[in-house]
Amino acid sequence: MLFLNSFYHLLLDAAPWLLAGLMIAGLIQSFVPSQALAKHLGQDSLGANIKAALFGAPLPLCSCSVIPAAISLRRSGASRSATVSFLVSTPETGADSIAVSYALLGPFMAIIRPIAAIVSAITAGLLTIALPEKLKTATTPELVKSHCQSQCGCSHQASSVPQNQTTDHQAHAHHHHHAEQPPTADTLFNRFWQGQRYAFVDIFNDMAGWLMVGLLLAAATLAWLPHNFLTQWGGGFIAMLVMALVGVPMYICATASTPIAASLLIAGISPGAVLVFLLAGPATNMATIGVVKRELGQRAVIAYLIGVLSVAFIFGGLTNLLVDFWHIDIQAQLAASQDLLPEWLMLGSAFVLVLLFLNYARQTLRPKALI
Repeated sequence: MLFLNSFYHLLLDAAPWLLAGLMIAGLIQSFVPSQALAKHLGQDSLGANIKAALFGAPLPLCSCSVIPAAISLRRSGASRSATVSFLVSTPETGADSIAVSYALLGPFMAIIRPIAAIVSAITAGLLTIALPEKLKTATTPELVKSHCQSQCGCSHQASSVPQNQTTDHQAHAHHHHHAEQPPTADTLFNRFWQGQRYAFVDIFNDMAGWLMVGLLLAAATLAWLPHNFLTQWGGGFIAMLVMALVGVPMYICATASTPIAASLLIAGISPGAVLVFLLAGPATNMATIGVVKRELGQRAVIAYLIGVLSVAFIFGGLTNLLVDFWHIDIQAQLAASQDLLPEWLMLGSAFVLVLLFLNYARQTLRPKALI
């Protein structure tokens, strides 16, 4: 009963913020075309890297589903360094993960997390400029798509990858032709509806499995784990190193990693070590590293990993210093989320979230039709 009670309250805390984040994600998908972003990302410069990091930060894509979107930007004219910056900032944070971070981790962690993600992305991009690739290694879009699908099942971004330069040029010209026509209310609604469907079905299904794992682990931690069990790692470099070693090979999205981070904070892991997990886990996994190497080159992978891990450790240490200096009570912030919203909204949001999980389970467990 203690476990079920903990899970119930975690679900109530997370649901409204997760749904709000998904709605924002749908709006971004509907009204922020990648072609417009690519025009600002064509240079290997500090400005282009900052823009790429800021553009990628609110997008709710995981470290594998972001690959086709990033390749689309790259082939639309984005530079190598801007592409790396986009690849780092996008999976490390997002509109949905920021909302859930505020609910489950408290305001301090919800603020420091996206700041660290943006700095990490800019650093990785600048390191890519400092490590130019002598020979560019090309990768076909089909290889990127098939590799991504084989690793994590991502399919919703496949259409964003151009099949070839001719097709991409024709599609872009077709889009430009219709973009000159004033949008009607019907087309605006259709774009809104398609964006929301993309967010609440495709994006949610990509993260649903790990999100449920995270909620279950957080509930188990609250219910059964002794408070001092994980504090044996301390709060310094060793704890951060352990979190990095756990996070780097994992495939987990920013939102799904949040309840796991909450359970680690509750168990006594330092906020800085938890931040390392929140940055390294979503930004890196073996599938992403492999695809980045083939598309952008080996030196881009080195810049990618150094940028993510070095900033994670630096901000981890800074987070611990700020918590001590400002006397921030992380445990109190973790417990305060239950009073942020009215109970009816939390219950209604939890009901919708359960329906989304049931739809995900139905699609996952449904037998494949025989052809």
